[in-house]
Amino acid sequence: MNTKVERLENNVVKIEVTVPADKFKEALKKSYEKNASRFNVPGFRKGKAPMAIVERYYGEGVFYEDAINFIVEETYPKVVEENDIHPVDYPELDIIQIGKNVDFIYTAKVIVKPEVKLGQYKGLEATKISYMVTDEDVEAELNMLKEKNARIIVKEDGTIEKGDIAVIDFEGFIDGKPFEGGKAENYELVIGSLTFIPGFEDQLVGAKKGDTVDVNVTFPEDYHVESLKGKPALFKVTIKEIKTKEYPVVDDEFAKDVSEFETLEELKADIRKKLQEANEKRAKMELEDQLVGKVVNASEVDIPEVMINQEIDYMIKDMDYRLRYQGLNINQYLEMMGITMEDLRRDFKEVATNRVKTSLVLEAIAKAEGITATEEEIEKRAEEIAKRYGVKDIERMKKAIIESQRALIAEEIVNNKVIDLIVNESKIIIG
Repeated sequence: MNTKVERLENNVVKIEVTVPADKFKEALKKSYEKNASRFNVPGFRKGKAPMAIVERYYGEGVFYEDAINFIVEETYPKVVEENDIHPVDYPELDIIQIGKNVDFIYTAKVIVKPEVKLGQYKGLEATKISYMVTDEDVEAELNMLKEKNARIIVKEDGTIEKGDIAVIDFEGFIDGKPFEGGKAENYELVIGSLTFIPGFEDQLVGAKKGDTVDVNVTFPEDYHVESLKGKPALFKVTIKEIKTKEYPVVDDEFAKDVSEFETLEELKADIRKKLQEANEKRAKMELEDQLVGKVVNASEVDIPEVMINQEIDYMIKDMDYRLRYQGLNINQYLEMMGITMEDLRRDFKEVATNRVKTSLVLEAIAKAEGITATEEEIEKRAEEIAKRYGVKDIERMKKAIIESQRALIAEEIVNNKVIDLIVNESKIIIG
């Protein structure tokens, strides 16, 4: 097999591959063996006609398609690997010469990873913000614990107040007519949560159980349902029940109930420690983002459009996956937001472009610095991931993760090493 590699403009590589005639004959025979049962030739039982007879009857080219696929599938990956070519898309194939007794020649044009012209990535300056934990931060966490451990009780007497839960039946009308989606029964609405249209919840404050309240509101101009945007509406709301939250007293007993600590002071100290650790992590990530952003902005690379589109595809797939956890899908989301898939792709393009460029720049620095991921590091990271699944057979899960995600794990390890290099080689000002 002979190959010629030509680098064209716009990150395109053209490969010409010459496969000896005898090798192509082997591929033709393999194609015959695969397809023989399909052919009906007079004088022979179906699938029993010799290869030469089938070619004479249907034409020599009858076996070309599969033979070409066999040859390309065998030779193209080898050529790519041997010539250190890194495709980012499927190749565009062109047959130059084909025949039973001649060398098979084909070309493959493929878009490859672009060359990166690195800017400065050592000796940079950046400010690391120091985030302090205040007493107010600790109190906010305690309030969240208090909220989490509150009891919901029925409010037998009195009126609706902010923070109460109103159990309501309602029906909405526009121009005196009910509209689709504007009716519900036994709906639990937290007053003050701003779940409904602006002004809706405020008009229920002061109402008692059994009351029917006329709530007049106007749908916002940016409301997700096109037919309701900017429309005034009347809701007939019946108060079925009023619930309120009963909060625990925050003392030593509370600390014992919600944690492993014996006193409130110990609980506060633990909250403060965890908040400080979170602040350190936040400061570290912000510093890394700041420095990586400088390195990326200082570097030059002509990114193929296909790489950006692939990243957008990944972002949309990830978004759809997360939406499904909320009982939605990407198409329902688009309908709710009143946008098209083209709009979403356009909105994602800037972020996707920056992600691709960042990945390429980090990869280029790793190559320049000879940074790699060791087998030991890959195994350690795979074990960390395996433990998250909570399975008994960690080793088996680790092996499966390495087999399916080796490249991604290695990339993560290398990127982290590169970022550490950038940070360690920078001048950090504590702010």
